[in-house]
Amino acid sequence: MKTADFTLSCVLFDLDGTLVDTAPDLIACLNIALEQHGFEQTAYSQVRPLISFGAEAMIKQSSAADAVESHAQILETMLNLYENNIVQHGGFFDGMVETLLNIEARGLKWGIVTNKRERFTNPLTKALNLTERAACIISGDTTNNSKPHPEPMWEACRRAGVQPEQCVYIGDALHDITAGKNANMKTLAAVYGYLTDADQPEQWGADALIESPVQISTWIESILCY
Repeated sequence: MKTADFTLSCVLFDLDGTLVDTAPDLIACLNIALEQHGFEQTAYSQVRPLISFGAEAMIKQSSAADAVESHAQILETMLNLYENNIVQHGGFFDGMVETLLNIEARGLKWGIVTNKRERFTNPLTKALNLTERAACIISGDTTNNSKPHPEPMWEACRRAGVQPEQCVYIGDALHDITAGKNANMKTLAAVYGYLTDADQPEQWGADALIESPVQISTWIESILCY
């Protein structure tokens, strides 16, 4: 299970935009919150690229962008709605279920490192029956620092019982790839995720660009069969 200079023991995933397509639920909750506070709904395509940067970034790009005084109330309403409707419309990206099964069938560990708060990560992973399968689940408030700092990556390794040099980290944002590289992991950029028009993933320094979850399995196979 190794190349000349790399032994793969654990596959670590970002959550939103990489492992799970949470956009339908987050945007639905945002639009309900906007309407409740007197604003028009925002187009799906307008806010989807901002999901990796959090709910506040989504609100700043919404129809309430100029109503700064209302942002805190919209945010509270949106997050309360999301917490209580965690997986109503979204779910795994196509091919991800098979990818996880393939990882497990190969005897590899896998886990999650996200900047999403535990308040939302834990019910989401539970709803998708991931909690008991994952070797580790690290949220944005699990450690003192969040990505791009390497601390959550190191904590993931500690809990999974692996070394960073034995891991590959997969994410759809620059701060994901930076965090993985800072922890001395291999990195894959999930370009099927929530990228903005300004993103240049080919400049992030990832070991490969992944256009679909199926390509994750292909990359793993290429490493294990080297």
